Amino acid sequence: MMQAPLLTKSSTDQHIVYSSITWQQFKLIQAGFAESPGIRLAYYNNTIEILMPGREHEVFSRLIGFLIGLFCLENEIEFEPTGSMTQEREGEVSAQADESYCFGASKPIPDLVIEVVFTSGSLKKLQRYQALGVPEVWFWQDGLFSLYHLRNNHYERISHSEIPELATLNMDVLTRCVLMAQTSRLEAAIEFRNAIRSLE
Repeated sequence: MMQAPLLTKSSTDQHIVYSSITWQQFKLIQAGFAESPGIRLAYYNNTIEILMPGREHEVFSRLIGFLIGLFCLENEIEFEPTGSMTQEREGEVSAQADESYCFGASKPIPDLVIEVVFTSGSLKKLQRYQALGVPEVWFWQDGLFSLYHLRNNHYERISHSEIPELATLNMDVLTRCVLMAQTSRLEAAIEFRNAIRSLE
């Protein structure tokens, strides 16, 4: 039996959680939202989460994605930005990240996913990505990044990316420029590009 939803709001996000949902019920709900691309759905452990991201959420997500793209361009790194594509393991888990990337070659499961978080729930998101086998997960929350790398089927907190292509990415600089971008996207991009080039 479907339980009453838990509705939370943070910033301008709307976040609804239903428990006691079967995979079959989730797929029906997912089909119902097929023509609503701005809505993100996730399913794990018989629970569905429906997220309607607000402006602030989307701005941070795009800024982070833009700066990572700039890093890859400046370092001539082949990458595939897969955005909020649906990642699924049939009958068990489904997730849509804010941003996701494959580095080098295209892969069915991305090398990196990034989540902008305005509420609690990072642990639940990690459980989903662990079930999917995503190698690395980053969270942006309260003006900081927290990074996790999948090792021996468990995520370990790390201080910098262990994805080879991102080995020279300075997370302190990235954090500073994401915060700076709230005032000026152009100044943040120039600052970030200059920091990258100073390492060449």
